Amino acid sequence: MHERSSGAGLAAILRTELNRYSPGEKLPSSRALVERHRVSPVTVSRALAELVAEGLVVTRPGAGAFRAAPRTGTPRPADTSWQEIALSAEPAGDQVPRSVDASGVLATLAAPAPGVIELNGGYLHPTLQPERALAAALARAGRRPGAWGRPPVEGVPELRAWFAREIGGPGGTLAASDVLVTAGGQSALTAALRALAPPGAPVLVESPTYPGMLAAARASGLRLVPVPMDAGGVRTDLLADAFRASGARLFICQPLFQNPTGTRLAGERRREVLRVTRAAGAFVLEDDFARRLVHDDTPALPPTLSADDPDGTVVHVCSLTKAASPSLRVGALAARGPVLDRLRAIQVVDGFFVSKPLQEAALELVGSPAWARHLRLIARELTARREAMVTALHQWLPAFTTPGPGAVPGRGRAAGGALYVPQGGYHLWLRLPDGTDEAALTGAALHAGVAVAAGRPYFPAEPPAPHLRLSFASAAGTAELVEGVRRLRTACDELRIAAG
Repeated sequence: MHERSSGAGLAAILRTELNRYSPGEKLPSSRALVERHRVSPVTVSRALAELVAEGLVVTRPGAGAFRAAPRTGTPRPADTSWQEIALSAEPAGDQVPRSVDASGVLATLAAPAPGVIELNGGYLHPTLQPERALAAALARAGRRPGAWGRPPVEGVPELRAWFAREIGGPGGTLAASDVLVTAGGQSALTAALRALAPPGAPVLVESPTYPGMLAAARASGLRLVPVPMDAGGVRTDLLADAFRASGARLFICQPLFQNPTGTRLAGERRREVLRVTRAAGAFVLEDDFARRLVHDDTPALPPTLSADDPDGTVVHVCSLTKAASPSLRVGALAARGPVLDRLRAIQVVDGFFVSKPLQEAALELVGSPAWARHLRLIARELTARREAMVTALHQWLPAFTTPGPGAVPGRGRAAGGALYVPQGGYHLWLRLPDGTDEAALTGAALHAGVAVAAGRPYFPAEPPAPHLRLSFASAAGTAELVEGVRRLRTACDELRIAAG
C-alpha cells in the first residue's frame, strides 16, 4: 500500500477514536501509533497532518498531538446567489461568450474511488513514474548554489538549452533564446492561446481533440472551428477551406500520437499543414505532448513541425509531465520572431516565472542516466499494456471499432480487426455502436467498477458518432487492464449494447 493511501486509512481510524479524548487531552505518541497500527512513521505523520488540517487535532513541537477544542458558534449561511449575475455578464457586441467548463478535464484528473479500475487517466500509474530518480534529482537540485533564488523569467538557461535541442533536433534549428520554460503543458497551451488569438477570434482545431485545450480556448472566448481527420491526421484539403471560410489566424494540432485518436500526421500532410497555414498568414500551435511516450515497436519519429519551420509559423508546446510525474509541472514554449515577446509577456503576467528548484530538479533528471533508462522502461511497459488491452478488447468487446481517424487494421494483436493500435501514447479510441448513450455507458461502467472517458468532450462541435477513450497507462498493470475491459463488457450487457 502506498504511504498516501495508508495515511488516509490511519487518519480515518484516529478520527473515530478522538471521542475517547477530552479537548486538550494528549493523543498517543507517534512511536506508540507506529507500534499499535504497524505502520511507518511517515504514515503516522501524514495521518496527523490530515487531522490537523481538518481542525480536529493540534500539535505542539516537543509536546505531541492533542485533541483540538470544539468549534464554537454557527457561521451565518452564505448567500452567493449574486454571483450568478456577475459571472454571466458579458460585454455587448459580437464577442463569443466565455465558457468556463472543466468537466472534460476533471473527468481524467479525478482519483477513482477505492476498487474502481482507472481507464480514464491521463498520467502514468505511480509504479511507472521514476519516483526514485525524481527524489534524487530534487535533492541534488536543492543543494545547488542559488537553487532557491529568483530565476530568469524565461527559465533557467541550461534547461532552455536542453529543450531547444530536444525540439529543434540534431540540426540545431532552435536556440535556447527561442524557448520559454513553462509550468507544464496546459499552462503553455493557455498562454499560447491568449497570445495568438484575441477574444472572439476563430481558431481551427482538429476534430476530435484534447478537451483541456478546448476548455482553455472556450474560457478565453475563442470561436472553435473543427477540421475533420482521417487515418493520415488532419485533412489538409479541408484545412485550407477552413482558413478561407473562417479567416482564422491559428490552427492547433497534435501531429504525433494525437489525443484521442492516436494517429500520426502523414509525411506529405506535415508539409501541407505548414504550406497552407503559411499561405493564410497564420500560426500553427504544435502540441507535442507524447514524443516521450513511444512504444517498443515505434518506427523512427519524425522531427517536430517546429524543426522544419524556419519562418516562425509554428509555436511549439511540450512538457516533461506525461513521461515523468503529474507533479513535475515543467514544460516549454518555443517560437521565433516577435511572437516570442508576446508569449513571454503573457507568461510573466500570469505567473511571473516557474519555480527555480523545480526547474533545477528537471534539469538534474533529464541529465542523469536514470532518465534514459526510465524512457526505455515505459516504452516496454506501454507496449505490454497496449497489447494486453487490445487482446482483452478482442475477447470481451469485439464489436467495438474505431472511426475514420484510426481505421488502420493489422497492427499488433489486432490483425484482421478494425481496431487502430497506435505505436505511441497511452490510449485507445473506440467507436461505439450507433445510438449508444455515452453518459449511460460511462455511468454503468463506473457502477461495474471501471472508470472510462466518454468521447463527447473531445469534439469541438456535435460528434459524428459515440466513442470512448480508454487509457492503458493509468491502471496498475496488465491484469487490471484485462479486468477493466471485462467490467466494461458487464456495463454493456447491462445496457444491452451489442459488444460482440
